[in-house]
Amino acid sequence: MLPSLHDTIAAVATPPGPGGVGVLRVSGPQALETAARVWRGRDPRTSPGGRFWHGWVVDPETGEAVDEAVLLVFRAPRSYTGEDVVEIQTHGSPAVLGRVLRLLLAAGARPAAPGEFTLRAYLHGRMDLAQAESVLALVEAESETARRQALRGLTRELSQKIDALAERLLDLLAHIQALLDYPEEGVEPHEAERVIASVLAEVEALLATAGAGRRVREGARLALVGAPNAGKSSLLNALLGFERALVHDRPGTTRDYLEAALEIEGVPLVAVDTAGLRATDDPVEAAGVERALAVAREADLILYLADRSQPRPDPPSLPWERTIRLATKADLPAAWHDPDFLEVSAHSGHGLGALRARIRAQLLGRASESEVWITSERHREALAEARDHLLEARGAPEDLMGMSLEAAARALGRITGREAGEETIARIFQNFCVGK
Repeated sequence: MLPSLHDTIAAVATPPGPGGVGVLRVSGPQALETAARVWRGRDPRTSPGGRFWHGWVVDPETGEAVDEAVLLVFRAPRSYTGEDVVEIQTHGSPAVLGRVLRLLLAAGARPAAPGEFTLRAYLHGRMDLAQAESVLALVEAESETARRQALRGLTRELSQKIDALAERLLDLLAHIQALLDYPEEGVEPHEAERVIASVLAEVEALLATAGAGRRVREGARLALVGAPNAGKSSLLNALLGFERALVHDRPGTTRDYLEAALEIEGVPLVAVDTAGLRATDDPVEAAGVERALAVAREADLILYLADRSQPRPDPPSLPWERTIRLATKADLPAAWHDPDFLEVSAHSGHGLGALRARIRAQLLGRASESEVWITSERHREALAEARDHLLEARGAPEDLMGMSLEAAARALGRITGREAGEETIARIFQNFCVGK
């Protein structure tokens, strides 16, 4: 069930923990009145929108000053939520923010639910559902690519594309219905087939970006595997730009796996340096080898390293379709060559640029950063459903074609919220943090 829009809500809008500045947000029909009860300075009730004022937050019961602050006034409908909104900027200590929030709640506001400010923006028509989800994606973005894709959603680039596809289907549906009611008029069957094929191609193009979208939003796991002393730890340190893994000439230095977060070509990754793969009687090292193979099987992408300066080792059993083969220590004299292996040197940096590009291509495929990507599983499911209905519509009789077109348009409408139910909306906003 969605929360009431008749309440005035308040929350801390900045992350937990100390900071230079903290922000508290108040929104609702009594936002100005609520803020006025705890404010000493220009009365927010008489302030025009778009202005900020210096003053003090005080306890109205005792007159005690709580903090020096800045107050910003946003008048409905020209605010984030579409309601009257007040933001109070204080010093960012948890003690100050907690005290000011308690004063606002005592003055008449109630605690905001997770994502309730953005929910109100959606319900007041300030943004559609895809834009609202992009707000969360922008907050959670861990890479520059994820940030850019979230911003495309926030600026309605995705929504405009989805709305245009749905409108084309609804226009075609109207013609087909007219054709059924008035057989002498309407659209020719071959025209319907052309429109359906065109929309289907655009839906499939969006779906093709879903894998890349998921990886830039959620990240990927990259496993480094190979024989002892193949250069796994050195390569990890080179990709990171600092020493994270212990490097030693003695084989078997890494006996368990080691994880490190990094970003490569706009993709957030967790790189896993694993134990060297070899037959051994040491039960500890043998357990490390088994764990290395398990990590590789579960990884999104594998880097298989073989030392080019030593006799070529027998390759392990790996899922080669998601494996990049690397011939390491390319700064040393070569004992073998293989065009299927990318030559790299962690010592000199040779081949590292090409490796980064190969990792990006393997994880993101042909998705172009100039395009809108599908980064939400909910959007992917809706597009997949629309695609299935469009496939049903191709070549179907007019009456069945109309039913499939209507179902496809409804599926697309769920993305922007035109066809979203209350349960779906509530579930989306539960994923937000309080204060957003």
